[in-house]
Amino acid sequence: MRTRNVFLSVIVLAGSLALAGNALGDDEQSLGNLLFTDPNLSLNRNQSCSTCHSLAPATNAATQLPFGTPGFVDPLNVFDGTPVSAGSTAGDFGSLNAPSAGYAAFSPDFFWDPIAYVYTGGEFWNGRATNLEAQAAVPLLNPVEMGMPSQWAVVTRLKENTNYVRLFQQIYGLDLNAIPAGNLAPGHIPPPGAVPAVYAAATQAIAEFERSPVFNQFTSKYDFWLAGMTALNSNELSGYNLFNGKANCFDCHLSFTGVDSAGNPTPPLFTDFTYANVGLPRNWNIPGTPAPDPGLGGRRDIAAAWPDGSQLGLHKTMSLRNIAITPPYGHNGVFSTLEQVVHFYNTRDTLGPLDANTNAGFGITGWPAPEISSNMNIAEFGNLRLTAAEEAQIVAFLETLTDNYPATGGDTNVPPGTPSPFANTPLPTIPVKLSATGPGTVTLWGRLGKSYQIQFVNSLVVPRLWQTLATVRLGTNGFTVVDTNTISSSSRFYRAVELP
Repeated sequence: MRTRNVFLSVIVLAGSLALAGNALGDDEQSLGNLLFTDPNLSLNRNQSCSTCHSLAPATNAATQLPFGTPGFVDPLNVFDGTPVSAGSTAGDFGSLNAPSAGYAAFSPDFFWDPIAYVYTGGEFWNGRATNLEAQAAVPLLNPVEMGMPSQWAVVTRLKENTNYVRLFQQIYGLDLNAIPAGNLAPGHIPPPGAVPAVYAAATQAIAEFERSPVFNQFTSKYDFWLAGMTALNSNELSGYNLFNGKANCFDCHLSFTGVDSAGNPTPPLFTDFTYANVGLPRNWNIPGTPAPDPGLGGRRDIAAAWPDGSQLGLHKTMSLRNIAITPPYGHNGVFSTLEQVVHFYNTRDTLGPLDANTNAGFGITGWPAPEISSNMNIAEFGNLRLTAAEEAQIVAFLETLTDNYPATGGDTNVPPGTPSPFANTPLPTIPVKLSATGPGTVTLWGRLGKSYQIQFVNSLVVPRLWQTLATVRLGTNGFTVVDTNTISSSSRFYRAVELP
């Protein structure tokens, strides 16, 4: 069971234990898979989450053959080099390159780190979604993506599918049939009361699917090398040493194993989840030539907190896992090849000026000016003094980060079917949060559809005799429980126990 403790007098004391049973498990992830791949959840029934984050390998434009594993990006972008994805409505396009959904589950909730003095975590290039659930809620309603006009309209599409009706009842206790239809209901019309709960459950299911091993394989050559099961060739090993030395890549793209709370090794994710302005040139190939995206500093909340503009131009440092099969690169998709990316980091400040990325000399005779020059990282790269051979070695190392090595590597030491050496790495889960929100009042956040027992004790002296205050099946987050007996004790401790 998973437990969350709260100490009230009224004061909060937080702590959690591991979940022992998971009754939802595969059912919820299976529902998430269905939702992730369902084009009926877009305005014109022609686009799903998997349109821009494909579950199938993209086609390699150079070989005209599929890659050996999915990169969870837009396969059209990979094949034809287009920098952004088309929307459900013809002629609509996003303004940023769709990042890979692979390993996105490991990004922590968005927060300000007062020690490192940086923002960290979140989803999207500017971190505007706190977590995966918040991220999954956005594309469905984005006019230039899936284009649905409201949550009610999405729920109405869910109601059309009898399998969804059954699964939402089974997993979350939500009756879709009880909600009146609102075909393409506009967002300004108040929806029936149950609509937000159903929409939140749907986005949770998608997020849970993204937390599954489908997106988090840890089966690259690098993983097997870390485990001592194979060897890097000379170019790959030289690239590894450059990555962690002269090229300084590891400063943001962490490449070393860690250790979890149980003492087990954890694989590197090749990101520190922070934000930086690397000085990308403007991409004039984006349809409609939108203005450069201001990144983190373009968010209203961040701009208000930093009126000096010190967060402008900062975009999230994404994982480098599967980077070799996920072109184009950069938040605006300005780079078409991995070689071009490495060359830019090496020579950004020395190659010379150029007018635009549409110039044939792009990356050869010069680089255009940064699309946003303020707050640019000039300390760690831009003039790395790498030779052409060293650039190639770094690319060779980055190619070892591609998953499904047992099936594609032709390595007798790692034959097809070899499991990941990090197969037991715990995948992220939805945290259980219990907070004191008033005198004798505790509020619960957790996994929708799960049952929780709110318990209390008046002392933490052993033996602790926990008593039940309430048992609830969580239908909406922010569920409040009132303890009318707190006046009988000068202090009281609470915990939420997630039932199997």
